[in-house]
Amino acid sequence: MNLPKGRLQSHYTTVDGLIIHARKSQEPLLESTPVVILVHGVVVSSRYMIPTAELLAPYYQVYAPDFPGYGESEKPKHVLELPELANILCRWMDAVGIERATMLGNSFGCQVIAEFGLRYPDRLERAVLQGPTIDRHARNLPQQLWRFMLNAPFEDPSQAPLQVYDYWLAGLPRIVRTIQIALSDRIETKLPYLHVPTLVVRGQEDPVVSQQWAEEVVNLLPNARLAVIPGGGHTLNYSAPLELSRVTRAFIEATRSQLLQKERLDENTFL
Repeated sequence: MNLPKGRLQSHYTTVDGLIIHARKSQEPLLESTPVVILVHGVVVSSRYMIPTAELLAPYYQVYAPDFPGYGESEKPKHVLELPELANILCRWMDAVGIERATMLGNSFGCQVIAEFGLRYPDRLERAVLQGPTIDRHARNLPQQLWRFMLNAPFEDPSQAPLQVYDYWLAGLPRIVRTIQIALSDRIETKLPYLHVPTLVVRGQEDPVVSQQWAEEVVNLLPNARLAVIPGGGHTLNYSAPLELSRVTRAFIEATRSQLLQKERLDENTFL
């Protein structure tokens, strides 16, 4: 069954002197409609988030930024470290007028969300961690490369040219440094501090994120549940967007009353 798709349009915003490109949904929705920010993975851009963004756009205010250095955004001379990525994401939210948002990340995007949640807990409403890296039991380049090679048969082949184009835009030095940043990050030390409702999503066939690691991530998080997509690989946002958007919508709707109750409790605290 096909679901309705929303329209996306490119927007450019200057933050800290850098031009940041983002894809933004164009559907006429109420101002109170939840905001969903899609956070891209290592070296790529929001380009491979388009299938999921289009499916979420009829229901939410969807944004998919390219971090500085990647995709259509400006390329700073130095490669932004993980704390800098979280900081500029927050300042970009300020610039476009987003107070709080649900964030959905794939792979390295989950690491950015964990860092963001640590630094700006009041700006993160919910998190959807799809294929969270790096599995602490395989934190080295050879193991990660081997796992990504095993993952290739489970992805839509049309994704490959998009990734190659994004790699070309980023350039080799930025690719190397970004992978080093991803490998050195210890996401497991940050997850216990992510107190927002969180959905961890794993493709059942994903060799990059094992079932054991996905369950460990859920157990480290204070308020999380796991969804496993049958037959899915590592990049569900591109290869299985229908399934990812369905579990994301169900998660957002299921946690709305929980968040409203918390807001009421917070308001009463100050009475």
